[in-house]
Amino acid sequence: MLLVLRGSQKAPLSVIGGMGPPDEPHGGAGADAYEFDAFYAASVGRLIGQLYAMTGDLAEAQDVVQEAFVRAWERRGELDLNGAPEAWVRTVAWRLAVSRWRRVRTALSFVRRQGPPATVPPPEPHHVLLVQALRQIPEAQRRAVVLHHLCDLTVEQVAAEADCPVGTVKAQLSRGRAALARLLADTELDPRTTRLSEVRHG
Repeated sequence: MLLVLRGSQKAPLSVIGGMGPPDEPHGGAGADAYEFDAFYAASVGRLIGQLYAMTGDLAEAQDVVQEAFVRAWERRGELDLNGAPEAWVRTVAWRLAVSRWRRVRTALSFVRRQGPPATVPPPEPHHVLLVQALRQIPEAQRRAVVLHHLCDLTVEQVAAEADCPVGTVKAQLSRGRAALARLLADTELDPRTTRLSEVRHG
């Protein structure tokens, strides 16, 4: 993998202009898999070196260049390898890096406003046991049970949040509770002796 910058001849402006903006590859003849593989092999190291110089972060450069190539591959039928595909990939990679920086800055700003995160205690054994059982029932039933019993939503509120009829939620709750009763029988959370809501904050 090349990590040093290499100078490259500038393409004519007419060729670069024909490539189109990064979100719209030029509608040329397109690239088949063999041609794209050759393009990738010839340019990936150079592009990583260039993005490394731009970002100062090798891992970041590798990530954004790979993502840019994935996007180019997905649109290879539109990609004109006789134009300036390397410039297209480089521009996409740069925009990805800038987008990541913006997200990081936003996250850091949020953290500064909120202060250090509160210490979160590990889940109680009862909570772990309940989650293990919930993982074994269908997703729709699991969501309904959690929203109703652990989040204290009414059946109507669960239906609104899940975007399904009230009757469907009632059926999911009934089946979910029956499944949990079997899974938790003879455990510390046996539904015959323990209510699910008692462990929601565990």
